[in-house]
Amino acid sequence: MREPTSMAVTPATTHESNDAPGSSTRPKVAVVYATPETVLDDVARAMELAEYSRYLPKGPATSLKINISWQHYYPACSTTPWQLEGVVKTLRSGGYDELVPTHNGTVVVDARVGAVNNKHTAVEAKYGLESIYLEDARWVDFAPKSKMLALDQVYPNGFQVPEMLIGKNIVHLPTIKTHVFTTITGAMKNAFGGLLNFQRHWTHSLIHETLVDLLSIQKEIHPGVFAVTDGTFAGDGPGPRAMRWHQKNVILASADQVAIDAVAARLMGLDPMSIKFIRLAHEAGLGNGNPSEIEVVGEDISEVNWHFNASESTFASRGQHLIYWGPLKPLERLLLRSPIAPWAFLASNLYHNQYWLRFIGRRRVREAMKTGWGKLFQSY
Repeated sequence: MREPTSMAVTPATTHESNDAPGSSTRPKVAVVYATPETVLDDVARAMELAEYSRYLPKGPATSLKINISWQHYYPACSTTPWQLEGVVKTLRSGGYDELVPTHNGTVVVDARVGAVNNKHTAVEAKYGLESIYLEDARWVDFAPKSKMLALDQVYPNGFQVPEMLIGKNIVHLPTIKTHVFTTITGAMKNAFGGLLNFQRHWTHSLIHETLVDLLSIQKEIHPGVFAVTDGTFAGDGPGPRAMRWHQKNVILASADQVAIDAVAARLMGLDPMSIKFIRLAHEAGLGNGNPSEIEVVGEDISEVNWHFNASESTFASRGQHLIYWGPLKPLERLLLRSPIAPWAFLASNLYHNQYWLRFIGRRRVREAMKTGWGKLFQSY
C-alpha cells in the first residue's frame, strides 16, 4: 500500500458551500472529535458541518441504513447505538419526520439478533421508530440506467432491489474498519447489504466493481444520499469481525460517499486512491476520492495516521481468497452457487462464532467495556 497523499484541511470556522458530489467543487467531509458525554451533540455538529439538510430533501421518507456486520456485539464492527441515536435526534430536530431504520441480514449474520445485541432496538424503541428488515421486504426487478461494471455479469438474468428503498432518502451508518476483501469498509460498502439480497456473495470476486455499480444505482433511486461514519471505536486487522479495536473518538459526515470513505482510509494511514473501489468510483465521476481535492471541515487531521494494517487475513478469509481470486477460482460456481454452498457459510460461522469470538473476541470486548464508550454502550 502506498503512503497516503496529503489532504486539504479547512478550519471549522470557514464555511463555504459546495455543489453536489461529483461537481467540480471540492466535496466536503466533516470530522468531529467526540466524547461519550457529548456524542449526540457531536454527531449533530458533524452533520451540520457537512450540510446534511442541503442534500436530504424533506419531502421523502428517510431510510437509516444500519450496518450489522455481526450479530454479536464487537467494537467497531457494527453501527453504534449513539451513532443511530445522534442521527435520529438531529434529523428529527431538522424536520425529518418519517425515519425508517433499515436492517439487512446475510447468510452468516442474523439481523434481528444483531439489532438487539448492538442496542439498535433500544434506540428505535426510545424514539418510537418502526424498523424494516429487508429480507422481509418486497424486492422488485431493477434495470439500471447507468452502465454496470459487474452486476450485469454476475446476474445476467437481472437482479432485484428492495422496493421500499426506491424514492426514499438514505443515510448510511457505517463504522471505520478494515476489511479482508475491500481493504476498508464504509459508506459505499454499506449499500452492499441494502441493495443486494442473499445471493450478494456471488459478487465477491468483483466486489470493488460491484460497490461502484451500487453507488450508481443509489444515485438513480434515492433523492438524497448521506453518510455518518462512526470512528469512536475503529478496527484494524482482518475485518469486519476479527479485528483489534482502537478508541479513536471521531465522527465523520458527508454527502459524498466516495470522499467520506477516502477520509476514513486516510485516517487509517492508507492511500485512498490505491483502494480499487474508491479509485473506480472517483474515475467514474460518482464522487471524489482524491484527498488533495477534499475539503475537510471541523478538526485538523492533516498529521493523523493511525497506521492500521489492512493486509491481514483469517483462516476463513484465506480460503475465500483462494476461491475468488486464487487457484480454486474454476470451482467458484460449484462451491458457492450450488447446493453444497452452505459448507462455506458453516465454515465461517464455526470460525468466527465458535472459535474466534470464544477464545479471542470476548476477552477484547470485556476490555472495551472498561472504556468510556464501553460504559456508554452498556447504558443503552
